Amino acid sequence: MTFQPGSDLDDEDVQSRVDAAIDENDVVLFMKGNRLMPQCGYSKRALELIDQYVDDFETVDVLPALPEFRAALESHSGWETTPQTYVEGEFVGGSDVLAELDERGELETTLAGE
Repeated sequence: MTFQPGSDLDDEDVQSRVDAAIDENDVVLFMKGNRLMPQCGYSKRALELIDQYVDDFETVDVLPALPEFRAALESHSGWETTPQTYVEGEFVGGSDVLAELDERGELETTLAGE
């Protein structure tokens, strides 16, 4: 999914896009920016960690409607911060959690849904 800056997304549109991205993708990263141009260090770190183990995953840029994305993501995870990673519909965490899982040697299996 690609969201263009200046999109006119309301709460309902964003909620449905978040729900669909989580439901339709094995691994999805909600981040500031995109794969080619992460817009914050935490998003870049999460992207790098996932990219080590998974070739095909979805990214969603939250910047075009940040307050709406924060609310929609919080309804799934209880967190309003980004980045947020979901694997097979389950919330995993942000870049710090991904880094901890990687340090423990558990990130690859977590991303594989095992």
